[in-house]
Amino acid sequence: MQEKQSIVTAKKEKPAFEFGLYTFGDTVPNRHGVQVNHKQRLKEIIDAAILADQAGLDIFGIGEHHTLDFAVSSNAVVLAAIARATERIRLTSATTVLSTVDPVRLFEDFVTLDLLSEGRAEIIAGRGAFVDSFPLFGYKLEDYGQLFSEKLNLLMKLRESERITWSGQFRSMIHDSEIAPRPHQRELPLWVGVGGTPQSAVYAGRLGLGMALAILGGSPERAKPLVDLYRQSGIEAGHDASKLQVAVTSHGYVAETSQQAKDEFYPHYESYMGHFLGKRSGGAAPISRSDFEGMVGPAMAIPVGSPQEVAEKILRQYELFGHSRHILQLDIGNMPYAKVAKAIELLAGQVAPIVRREVAKQKQRV
Repeated sequence: MQEKQSIVTAKKEKPAFEFGLYTFGDTVPNRHGVQVNHKQRLKEIIDAAILADQAGLDIFGIGEHHTLDFAVSSNAVVLAAIARATERIRLTSATTVLSTVDPVRLFEDFVTLDLLSEGRAEIIAGRGAFVDSFPLFGYKLEDYGQLFSEKLNLLMKLRESERITWSGQFRSMIHDSEIAPRPHQRELPLWVGVGGTPQSAVYAGRLGLGMALAILGGSPERAKPLVDLYRQSGIEAGHDASKLQVAVTSHGYVAETSQQAKDEFYPHYESYMGHFLGKRSGGAAPISRSDFEGMVGPAMAIPVGSPQEVAEKILRQYELFGHSRHILQLDIGNMPYAKVAKAIELLAGQVAPIVRREVAKQKQRV
């Protein structure tokens, strides 16, 4: 009994630095026109989460989209399936498009996930880079910012009490209503997903919530002012600086060698980015190999390379941001599952130990 108890305790210990994966479950055709169906894509997502859990990664996130380009529209349902097949990995939305969902239903869904997973659920709430859910659920794009602010306010209130009274502009009033069930955790963790707008970083800081910062290109130095704004705003609002947590989310890939990583990742990255950039511009938007090489170069933020190179990039960003977790999107553009699985093993087995060891040393020196 004592041995079993120590194992359980060890599982719950937080590492010096957390690593994770996120996926949108895209079904974009590869450059040969081959497209995976939604059923297969969901199976691959669950398999990847199980492998990540077994390999020792800390977080698995699933986004939500509402077009045929993606297999996941209900991330809480998929995360619940993962919860029953895993033991320790934390499970989060990545992100929840809060502006177009009922916060009460969202809270109920993720508290249920928290109970099923014995306290492993989190929410990353964001405005959303994709706006397909607005017309689908009857919301106006001109209310984009107000919807998010009001619904985040309600979501925070739902975490605080079993019974609430609340009123707002976009939802019917709640009068002395019970909010059930309640989470396994003392408080369901809530992060704000931030793209590149200073206002979002300030807002997350003022509320004292974690900031999940998406860095999908450019140099990491360009994102440093957002992190500084977030922390400054949080401290000015009276929040404990040690509780102002930053997560970085980005595309990425790791293979045995730098050349192999770039050769394997490029065609899928080009298919994925070209597809969605083309949709937004109304025409083809290919990314050349030379452009790609520049985008993943040594001074750039996207970590693509050998385990040592990826570790060095993440450590460089840690020195800039002091973030506590890094979450990568590996499986884009119809990347074969076998390659995703190998990248997960390298990330957990080689990259994570390097980064955690160095971060632990830096924390001891402070």
